[in-house]
This record gives sequence, C-alpha cells and structure tokens, in this order.
Amino acid sequence: MTRKRPTIADLRAMKGKRQLTMLRVMTLDEAEAAERAGVDIVSIPPSLLLDPQYRDAAPSLFSMPGENFYEIGTADDFVRWAFRLYKAGADAVYCSASYATVKCMADEAIPVIGHVGLIPSRATWTGGFKAVGKTADTAMEIFDAIKKYEAAGAFGAEIEVVPVEVAEAISRRTSLFLLSMGAGMGCDAQYLFAEDVLGQNRGHMPRHSKVYRNFAAEYDRLQAERVAAFSEFVADVNGKAYPEDKHVVHMAPAELARFMERIDA
Repeated sequence: MTRKRPTIADLRAMKGKRQLTMLRVMTLDEAEAAERAGVDIVSIPPSLLLDPQYRDAAPSLFSMPGENFYEIGTADDFVRWAFRLYKAGADAVYCSASYATVKCMADEAIPVIGHVGLIPSRATWTGGFKAVGKTADTAMEIFDAIKKYEAAGAFGAEIEVVPVEVAEAISRRTSLFLLSMGAGMGCDAQYLFAEDVLGQNRGHMPRHSKVYRNFAAEYDRLQAERVAAFSEFVADVNGKAYPEDKHVVHMAPAELARFMERIDA
C-alpha cells in the first residue's frame, strides 16, 4: 500500500495519539532507506531537498530542511530561503532564529519548526552542551519559549535534552507539534540522527542516541579493501602485469603498416 505524505493538518490531528518517528538524514541513500523503513519525518540539508531525485527516493516523507540561523541571515533572507525550499517540496522548515523571523515566515503561510531546550547554535547561553530545564526557573523559560513560538505562528518545535517530566507537561499545554530529541515519550515524535542509528559517529555519542548498526566498522573494512585494491594496481603496473592484452585495442596490420610508412616519412 502506497503511503500518503502527511500534511500539517494530518500531523496536528495525530498530536497526542501516537508517537511518530523522525531522522536526520544527509544522503539520497539514507532518505530512500527511511522511506522504505516507514519513517514519518526527516530533517534534511536544503541541498538534498533541491536534488531532483529527492522526491523519487522519498515521496511520502514529511521533509524539513534547515540550517543554522547564521548561515541564512535576516528575516528577509529567511523568507526568500523558505520560499525556494517550499516551492521545491519542503513540508516545513527549521528555524532557530528569532521569534520575529519565525513570524515573518509564518505570516507567509510557511510551516515553521522552532527549537527549544538545548539549541546547539545557542548553547553558550544555557551553559554548553548539557541538559536544559532541570530547575523550575529554567523549565519555565522553555515553556515561555514555546508560548512565544505559538504566538509567532510556528507549527512545531524541536525540544532537545529536556527532562521528560518538563517536556511532557509542556506538550500537554501546547498546540505545537513537539519533536523530542532526548526529551522522552511525552512529545509527538522521537528524533535521532541517522549517523548515530547507523553507528557512523566516531565522536561523542549523545545520551539519547541509540546505535542499531556498526557502519564505522564496515567503512573501516571497505577502506582497507580500497587500500589493498589500489596497492595491487600499483604492483601490477610496476610489474608490467597491467595492462594485459584484453585491456587494450589493436590496429589491423595493413592499417598499421600504412600508418608507420606515413609517420616515418
């Protein structure tokens, strides 16, 4: 049965009824795998959405391109950026810029996803890469941010590394569709990075990540095979084992004789 790509209205109707799945994918192969696996939502680089092959690979994925605010610029820059992506088939756009910028896009009927809790591009304001909202005061700051997103016209928000009790309480008190990255099942979708799920990440593994495969080991194996193949090629050339007769073409003897006569003349 062919899946239908959900609309904003569909996702709003699902709020509080079931947990959706979300991945950050970076390539067409990952997008196609997410499509075939039945993932609901993906966060993607804008360049991937603009690839003409993207919707062939991921026809039913609710797709949300995004970049950090400092890569895009002012509110006017964001609106132009969002229009281009919306025209290309974006279902919503991610924005970690100001509430005023979110409002500018929302006023143009662009569905916008904001970000609360641990926001990597703004982590200096909350003490670095650690949980946010562990005190009543900081939890209220997250709730206030959600209410500001509501007022600005956002459709939803990523809520990252926030205590599960706080995220659940906020989710029950907002119309926003909340995407949980390490904030528990009280939200509307569970969000992980494909590189963590696949075991590609060789650096710090976030607490909320879960590894399902070991692609790093497979990449190491493939790299060793690359080196071995290249080394064999070098050895073949040095030892005159390559090229063999089957790798080259020959000229008919009569044509070769004529050519040699002319070149020597």
